[in-house]
Amino acid sequence: MSSTALTQWSVLGGRSLRLGRRNVEALIMSIALPVLLMIVFVYLFGGAIQTGTEYVTYVVPGVMLLCVSFGSAMTAVSVANDLKGGIVDRLRSLDVGGAAVLSGHVAASLARNIVSSALVLGVAFAIGFRPHAGAGQWLAALGILVLTIGAVSWLSAALGLLAGSPEAASGYTFGITFLPYASSAFVPITTMPSWLRGFAGNQPVTPITESLRGLLLDQPVGDAPWRAVAWCVAIMLASVIAAALLFKARSK
Repeated sequence: MSSTALTQWSVLGGRSLRLGRRNVEALIMSIALPVLLMIVFVYLFGGAIQTGTEYVTYVVPGVMLLCVSFGSAMTAVSVANDLKGGIVDRLRSLDVGGAAVLSGHVAASLARNIVSSALVLGVAFAIGFRPHAGAGQWLAALGILVLTIGAVSWLSAALGLLAGSPEAASGYTFGITFLPYASSAFVPITTMPSWLRGFAGNQPVTPITESLRGLLLDQPVGDAPWRAVAWCVAIMLASVIAAALLFKARSK
């Protein structure tokens, strides 16, 4: 990769981070809402949900993924805003390629989501979350989380290009936000209706959640990490290709 490309990526990534800091309402919502949901689940519903362990211990990985899904909306809206505001055309006139423009948004999303996930984890510790992971397990869990954030960020960037407006871009990410609920993130799949279990057990959030939960709690994970990585890589590759094609079509 040339030094020019690296410079473009770093400059545009910094720009996306600064834009995100200025959108205080969206930033607070993407961080505060998962924390509030975790408190609601633990203290209002946790006593009625049987998971075989303390509910706060069970639910934390799911809330972290929910935090990532909420943060994805900001990425999609930022990309759509750039298209609507003509920023992409200006950058193209300066010979800045689509890879740099989109990678800047993805890098900013990665940074935001890592910080928000750390805050959620800090709140979880405060209300009773006690992991049993060793150093290697923490690193594996972090790697899966970062890979998940990268995949979701690229998918959100593609959705932002697909949308006709920032408002539509926010709506397009609803499917990403819904997936954690229809998984093992908040309740065991065995408690779901039979017609829903097949979907819940074979969608990407479930192996990601099971991997994070098993690694952090020092429990057997089986093939969940490999399935989680396979899902993330597949989503990322498909999203990068779709984003490249959409960017070319939308920036003509």
